[in-house]
Amino acid sequence: MAKILSAVYRIPLQNMVGNTGFYVYQQIYPIYGIGMTFALNGFPNFISKLVAEQPDETSKSLVTRRAFHILSGLSLVLFLGLQLGSNWIAIRMGDIRLAPIVSAVAWMFIFMPWLATGRGYYQGQFLMGPTAVSQLIEQVVRVGVIIMAAYFSIHRGWDDYHMGTWAMSSAAFAAICSSLVFTSFGLKYLLAPAPLATHPLPSYRKLTKRFIIEGGTLCLVAAVVILLQLVDSFSVMKGLMTQGQLPDVAKSLKGVYDRGQPLVQLGLVVATSFSATLLPALTNALAKRQLIEFKRHTQAMVHVSLALSMAATVGLIVLMPEINRLLFGSLEGTTALRVYVISIIFAALITTYTSVLQSLNQYSAMIIGIIAGLVIKLTLNYTLVVRYGINGASFTTVLSLLVMFIIMWLGSPDDLQQVLLESGYVIKLLAISIGMGIVVLLTSHEIQALVGPAMANNRGTAGIITLIGVVIGVVVFVGGAVATRLFSIREWLVLPYGKRLIKAVAKGKEHHS
Repeated sequence: MAKILSAVYRIPLQNMVGNTGFYVYQQIYPIYGIGMTFALNGFPNFISKLVAEQPDETSKSLVTRRAFHILSGLSLVLFLGLQLGSNWIAIRMGDIRLAPIVSAVAWMFIFMPWLATGRGYYQGQFLMGPTAVSQLIEQVVRVGVIIMAAYFSIHRGWDDYHMGTWAMSSAAFAAICSSLVFTSFGLKYLLAPAPLATHPLPSYRKLTKRFIIEGGTLCLVAAVVILLQLVDSFSVMKGLMTQGQLPDVAKSLKGVYDRGQPLVQLGLVVATSFSATLLPALTNALAKRQLIEFKRHTQAMVHVSLALSMAATVGLIVLMPEINRLLFGSLEGTTALRVYVISIIFAALITTYTSVLQSLNQYSAMIIGIIAGLVIKLTLNYTLVVRYGINGASFTTVLSLLVMFIIMWLGSPDDLQQVLLESGYVIKLLAISIGMGIVVLLTSHEIQALVGPAMANNRGTAGIITLIGVVIGVVVFVGGAVATRLFSIREWLVLPYGKRLIKAVAKGKEHHS
């Protein structure tokens, strides 16, 4: 729910504040996204591992307290760095008026240690409830404040930067509200007098080292797509101006390019959420040394993730003009968005492979892959934006993710490499996806011809074409998957309504025979 909320709110925001207002918000969003990764994924996951390692309750509470102290130091450095460096960051982004928005987002880092240790402690005790509730509160409050800021900007005549400052202040308001979930935890484990240690604890020096290496790696993995967006914030606007665009035009174009982010985010939610249901079974098989079972679960995870991301990507590429008009009210940037959504395939594969590699405690291929991808984005982005505009930025994002995935794939164990190559899976999937794309494209053209040019260019028609296209796409894809035996029984069971489909196919065969 939180992930869908965090992707969907951008659509009404863009419609309310326009391309330039959306640019102002999206320029600073990656800084929020990185803070969110620290407080929600990277550090809580690492702290939960620390807590789970401790032999008794006292040791668990004491190690959590030490983690809180280390994170407090880190958050203070980040807060002061953003506050004191806000002008420098804004100038490097090519727009000094962004400085107050950088200062506004910095306040969320003050609450990061409290949230990360609270979530990490409960996750280490196998309690996911507090993390889930705090995350949902955080997203609801943040999205509410952002939409209110957009509303006031329209009705009170605020300029885009004033709106952006209030919209980014939502991060701090949301952090305060979600921190309340951990009030009793904080009072008991972080602020009360420390109990006497019953077992030797890791020293602050050793813990800090582990935070940097293990926690830092988890943060890096969780923030892959956001880090690429951060590179865009520093180079796309400047590249467009070097290309000869006027500042206002460059801002508007960056806002158009940023339309791709909610589309990719939604695609990733679809592609990875179902395959992630296999993670507990994967960990269980590994713990019991059931290697054949582990390989089967891995195969199911990779196959489901790749199939859903491929289907979502092909659907988005084919229907992009209609989706662009329906959601954002114009066809601007359709080519750039078509290229950008290819990211979904590689980002989904990276997410799935990192889950498996983490369960095997193999971090080197992940770190090398992510660093290599970021280096490519950093070195090529500006040059390609100057030459090809926002299409160049989309291409470098896809290329960076492709390189990250190839390095992770080559650095993974042989069994994990073979998962993609077995039984002609990729060839079958490509054939089904291309077939689906052609059918949806022909359907879209037929509807446009039917309604005539006058009706073809409004949002209502775009909505009808998108809806019909999605339904036909799903039917063709599922039909193709059944006909080619793309999935095993185990893989069908992971998918929504997979069980019903298996029963329906079995009944059909009985009836036919």
